Order: sequence, then C-alpha cells, then structure tokens
Amino acid sequence: MSSEFVYLRAGGTGVIVSLAEARLPRILYWGEDLGAIDAAEVATIARAALPAVGDSPVTYAQPIPVLGQLSEGWMGRPGLVGDSAGRRWAAKFAHVEARTVSTAEAETLIADATDPEYGLTLRIEIELLHASGLIRQRATLTNATEETFRVDGLELALPVPQAATEILDLTGRWSLERVPQRREFHVGEWARTSRGGKPGLEHTLLIAAGEAGFGFRSGRVWATHLGWSGNQTLVAERTPADVRRLAASEVLASGEVELARDASYTTPWQYGSWGEGLDELSARFHRHLRALPAYPHSPRPVIVNTWEAVYFEQDLDTLIAFAEESAKIGAERFVVDDGWFLGRRDDTTSLGDWIVDPAVWPTGIEPLVDRVEELGMDFGLWFEPEMINLDSELAREHPEWIFDAGHGVGLPSRHQHVLDLGNPEAYALVLERISALITALRIAYVKWDHNRYLLDAGHANDGRPGLRAQTLAAYALMDELAARHPGLEIESCASGGGRIDLGVLERTQRVWPSDCNDPHERLEIQRWTSLVVPPELQGTHIGAEESHTTHRSHPLGYRGEKALWGHLGVETNLLTADAETKRGVAAWIDFHKAHRALLHGGTVVHADLSEPAARFEGVVSPARDEALYAFSITERPRTWPVGRIGFPGLDDAVRYTVSAVYPDGTRPSGVQPPWMEEGVTLSGKSLRLVGLESPSLDPDRSVLFHVVAVSDSDVSDGAGR
Repeated sequence: MSSEFVYLRAGGTGVIVSLAEARLPRILYWGEDLGAIDAAEVATIARAALPAVGDSPVTYAQPIPVLGQLSEGWMGRPGLVGDSAGRRWAAKFAHVEARTVSTAEAETLIADATDPEYGLTLRIEIELLHASGLIRQRATLTNATEETFRVDGLELALPVPQAATEILDLTGRWSLERVPQRREFHVGEWARTSRGGKPGLEHTLLIAAGEAGFGFRSGRVWATHLGWSGNQTLVAERTPADVRRLAASEVLASGEVELARDASYTTPWQYGSWGEGLDELSARFHRHLRALPAYPHSPRPVIVNTWEAVYFEQDLDTLIAFAEESAKIGAERFVVDDGWFLGRRDDTTSLGDWIVDPAVWPTGIEPLVDRVEELGMDFGLWFEPEMINLDSELAREHPEWIFDAGHGVGLPSRHQHVLDLGNPEAYALVLERISALITALRIAYVKWDHNRYLLDAGHANDGRPGLRAQTLAAYALMDELAARHPGLEIESCASGGGRIDLGVLERTQRVWPSDCNDPHERLEIQRWTSLVVPPELQGTHIGAEESHTTHRSHPLGYRGEKALWGHLGVETNLLTADAETKRGVAAWIDFHKAHRALLHGGTVVHADLSEPAARFEGVVSPARDEALYAFSITERPRTWPVGRIGFPGLDDAVRYTVSAVYPDGTRPSGVQPPWMEEGVTLSGKSLRLVGLESPSLDPDRSVLFHVVAVSDSDVSDGAGR
C-alpha cells in the first residue's frame, strides 16, 4: 500500500490511520463516520490533525502509534515489555508494510513490521465491524531467532480527543456488581487490573472517557473493552503533552509466554465504541453480540432454576413436583442447579466428580428429564468444570491435577481449588464426562459456574504459571461441547457476574449478572451490565419475596418488573408459594412472552433524570413503532413530585399512544397523574421534549408504560387522549 493515510468506514464509524514514514499505525481519528470523502481530503484532514513538532520528539506532543515505543520518544505505558535474558528489551518496529482487506464482516487494516536487529516481527490488525461500527485491534508478536524471547506484556491503545475530560468505569463485589464511578481525566494513569484468572466481580466491563457530564443520551463518549476472560488491565492514560489514550491488555504472569523460534503470541481483541451518550455507545456492543455466530436466534425460553428453592436438598419426587408447578406457570426450561452429583450434599465436597449420585438418584436423573420433556420444557444442568474439591474422588486419584505453584494448593475459596485444564489428561476427563451427560440426559442448557479466583495457579508438574492456558482451555472446552452437541446453550456464571466479556460471549448464550435477585440491587446491576450486554443475554430471575442475599422484602410486582427486562427466569419456591403468588408469576411470564421479541430485539434507552432516586428506561423496537418503559423510584426523592419525564428513543415525527400497564393487576397506591387513567396520544417529539408527569411512587416501586405508534386516522388531528 503506497498511501500514507487509510480511511476505514463501517457501521456508522469512520477511522483515519496514518502510516507515514513506514511507522506503526497511528489512529488520528475514530468516531462518527465522516462520509464518502476522497483520498485527498483524508490526507488534508490527517495532516491538519498533526500537532506542532519542536526540536525534541520526547517533549513535544506526537501522534502515538497504537503500540507505543521508546524508540519514538514515547515515555508512557510501554507497548511491548519483554526480553531475552536481559537483552532485546527495547524493540524498534519499523519497515511497515500495510494492506487493507474488505469482507462482509469488517474493513481491516493489516500492518506488518519488523525489528531486524532483534529478529522480531509484529502484525497489527485494526478492524472496523460492519454490523456494529465497533473498532477492534490486536497484535501478534513472532520471534524469528533461535534465542527465546519472553513476553511480559503486549499492549495496544486507542486515542481519545482532548474533549474527553471525564472517566467512567465500574467496580463492585459479590452480589453488588457493576457500581459506576467517575473521575476527572487527570494527567497520569488510571488502571483497572484483574489478576484472579477472570475479569472478576470487582473489575470493570470497560473504561469510558467523554465530555464533562456525559450521560446516557448526551455527551460524546469513547470506551474500550478487552475481549478476554482471564487476567487483564484497562487503562485511561493522559500524558503531560495531553495525549489521551484508552489501553487494554492481557496481564501475563512471569514466564507465562516464552517464544521459541517462529513461535507467536497474539493479544486478545481490544474493542472500542463511541457514541453521543452511553446509549449509542452500548448499542454498538449490543449489535456486535447480536451478529455473532453463537448468538441465540430462537426465543429465549423462560427458565425455572432450582437453586434458591431447594439448594442441595434434591430428590426425584421433589423436583418432579417442582417441574410440574413450573410448567403450570408457563416455564419453558427447567434447570437443576448444584447438588446432583456424587456425594454433593453441601459445598465442601465432590467438585470434579461429574457422575450422577446414586444415593440421591437411585434410578438416575432420566425420570426427571422424561417428565420435564413431557411437560413441554427442556432440561438444563449445573456444572463447575474448572474446579475441584480436595474431598473428591478426582482429587484423591489425581492430586497432581490441582494447581500448585510450588507451595501447595493454596487458599480455598468456597472450599474449592482449581483443576488444571491445561493438563491434557484433566481436560479430556472433564470433556468426556460432561459430554456423556449431555448426551444421556438430553441437556439443552449448561449453567457453567466458576466460584474461585486463580491465584497461585501453577502447573503442579513444573510450577510454571497456567493462568493463560486455563482461559484458553475453558474456551476450547466450551467450543468442543458446542461442536459435539449442536444447539447446546451455555450460561457464563462466576459467583454471579465475575466472567462477563466479549471473549466468553463468543461461545455462550447467557451471562448471570449477579447472584443477587433483590430487585433493588438488580435495577443498577442490570443497568450497568447493559453497557456491553443486551437484555436477552442477561439472566434476570424472579426471586423470593425476601431476598436470600440482602434480606430485603419486595412485592411480586417489583420483582417481576425488574426480571422482565432480560432472559426471564424464576427462583421463587413454587412448591411452597400460595396460589396468588403463582398466578402473579404466571402473569409476568405471560406478559414477558407477549413482548419478548421487543424486549430481546430492541434498542435499550435510558433517560437522564436530575432526581437521583428516579430511573426511567426502556426498549424501543428497531422500527420505532413500539416501546416498553419502566419508571422506578429507588428511595425517597429529595423533592416531590419528581416531575415530567421525557421518553427517549422514539421517532419525533410519529404519534404514539402511551398506556400504563399492570401485568399482575397491581396498581401503585396514592393519587396518580390524570393521564395515567386512560393514556395519552402525542408525537414522539412532544413525548421527548415535553414529557409526561411521572407517577407518584413509594421507594422500590415501578410502573410500566407501553408505547405504540398510531396512524393519523386513528386519532383526531392534534388531539390527546
């Protein structure tokens, strides 16, 4: 390729990349598509974007390549960290040869560079995805010499403009995932790092940088995410020269990647999204996931999961009765959770022994599966394939299959340790046992759990780190099970939302955002998980009246409404529930099914409200002819009433009828705005700019609104209703 500048366009996004002076790619612009501009204008834009360069490239602002190098004066976070026994530590990649490739999936720039003195080659791939407008990039480092090269880090970054003055990321803990936090984009580094062998409950889904005060509907914002289910770091970096970057990389343990001759290391994909507000930014992630081969295109079956109802107290008669009650309320999938396998009466034993326990199931699980299918449901089963208890037959037979960095098996968590799936024999055993059960029990759905961090995760035979190999083995195991059992669906659960990323979502059909079913917490957990994950891929369950994690109590109406917005499930104990509760749960299931296509195929929208205790969000159909919204109050507002709420996402030029709906018949107490009694018909523009008076609600209460487009002939000109 002879051009100094490359312009890529796809999915509403434009990217300008400089390849001048045969240097590594430098992204000069990424964001809103600039339109069909010619090469001359691209070159003019690119040259006009170059900063003034003084006598020192070290102290003056420079257009920094996506992989920073000391040799170019970059003193920020290094792109490549590695060496050969203390030498070859300051690689200088140049002599770049680049080409573009256009496919149905993406517009791609491939740049190959060499360091002839060090005998290293580097390939950088920058892709712009047609379905979503996401940008993503990765690097591959290859050693062309006989001398082993150890890689300690290989990091790429996406630049953001100086208009990005504020950073958003997420934190949290078990049963309280995805808590947002904001800060000024200061000079220095803001790094969010996970070293537990998975992204983790405490880690962020992304780092976003945007204009001051950016919200869901306004303010330009850019974000990065790493498509990787292992150790990782996301960084917002600002230099004294005011270069601003969003970096992402896998975190490698010492000696984990050592390249012999012709061996390579490829980074995970770093993703970038942008938008006018977080809704537009997150919609790109949603479109990307909906275009993946693993995405489930069939309606998401309503699930009943046994966990909170019976825990480890399983037997055939109880679960058949449970399945029968599940079918009566409209469930479509019945999932038996932890407790079905050899000796598993509590969480202290038996992980790794993936054999049906004859003491609990003397005739096997097959009679339960038969009854589940007779009732019109399919069957799912819980596994934790990457874990092992010391008190298990597998641990006694193969103690060498447990991770050990040289000081023993390390600290337990939930009484368990980690099975080294990087060991081919351990991997094969787990694969064959799970695969055999999927066949024998006609399993349609695997709930795949992961309840311990990988800390001192060394291969027991040599003590070398095995964290990266474990992640790759988990991917391979999921891929092989999916290949052997077409149509199998997998849920990624890791003590709740501990493993949610675009790597695992390339091979799973559902994630479990949190072990907390309390709707007060779920409102925020699901709200912020949706920055990356669309509703239909998030498990959302109606739990018990008294939450098992927070011990708050909530009426069924609030529990049902908060579970409505994802892949609906039920964990309420239907064996002890009264008839009124069952009728209410069934009503929410019926309503969900009636609106499932909208909920699972629409655009997620959030209103930016001034009242911190109020939430207004919904889903708008792709044609913008229908929408569902929920207005919620989370605590007593500081002022009362809350006032008017604008409806985001509708078509300004279309007229809509807005109606309050009550799926289980429960209406809010107190005096409500007059329009709620009969509904109202207004234009999308009026609904957006003027809005409607909000309901008067107690804390932890909500109201649903169904919005439907109407033709001019359906209403009198200019009339409201």
